[in-house]
Amino acid sequence: MQLGLVGLGRMGGNMRERLRAAGHEVVGYDRNADRSDVTSLAELAEKLDGPRAVWVMVPAGVTDTTIDAVAEVLSDGDIIIDGGNSRFSDDAPRAERLDTRGIGYLDVGVSGGVWGKENGYALMVGGAQEHVDRLMPIFEALKPAGEHGFVHAGPVGAGHYAKMVHNGIEYGLMHAYAEGYELLTKSELVTNVPGVFKSWREGTVVQSWLLDLLDRALDEDPDLSDLSGYTEDTGEGRWTVDEAIRLAVPLNVIAASLFARFTSRQEDSPAMKAVAALRQQFGGHAVHKR
Repeated sequence: MQLGLVGLGRMGGNMRERLRAAGHEVVGYDRNADRSDVTSLAELAEKLDGPRAVWVMVPAGVTDTTIDAVAEVLSDGDIIIDGGNSRFSDDAPRAERLDTRGIGYLDVGVSGGVWGKENGYALMVGGAQEHVDRLMPIFEALKPAGEHGFVHAGPVGAGHYAKMVHNGIEYGLMHAYAEGYELLTKSELVTNVPGVFKSWREGTVVQSWLLDLLDRALDEDPDLSDLSGYTEDTGEGRWTVDEAIRLAVPLNVIAASLFARFTSRQEDSPAMKAVAALRQQFGGHAVHKR
């Protein structure tokens, strides 16, 4: 099957290679000419037979402008797929805008990171069944081997919604491992922290791919001394918490893990300064001066 692919960064470039290895014809476009197969979106469209399908894999900040630019070179009966980390609420307006041109739209939450080329990508798809059916050869090539790793989650927006919740859960899981790591490092008894994590990889209920990756990181840097604790967030954790507030769902773990990332960016927390000052004022507790 033919596919146009716009955005050939770490994820998009690896997806192109995985699809080609499965026998699909992929025409890729990227603003970086060294990565691109064509010089323009117009040339990309010309190289695809109709009805065409173009997968957009760009950062969230430029998704709408990119989709609008792709739509300009497509025609009635074509489909655009957004596989980036878009907010789910942006999907319905995009689909409506494209529908006036006769262009279909699918939103796909993609998980797999830099390992997806080898292991496959978990795909969460939103959109009309007819569009999903048409793109199934592509989805089958991208997903991991076996029965799992793909879901048609619902109508337009459902794919990115599912990926948003996935990322919120990921925040919580990562932070639980991180807290356990810190506690082990502070223990007077445990002298082989990397070995403890390695032992958990088989036969325990906490085994997971994230645990495997933490073990790998500890193999490379046993006390993580080469890293700063400063941790960014992509926005998906925030969107998950926003939805929890809207729907009155208590996301205690996910919310706490998001706020912990904010704390990591403060060299000297103003809030904790205020707590220290209050403890001194009402209880005469000692404070640490700078």
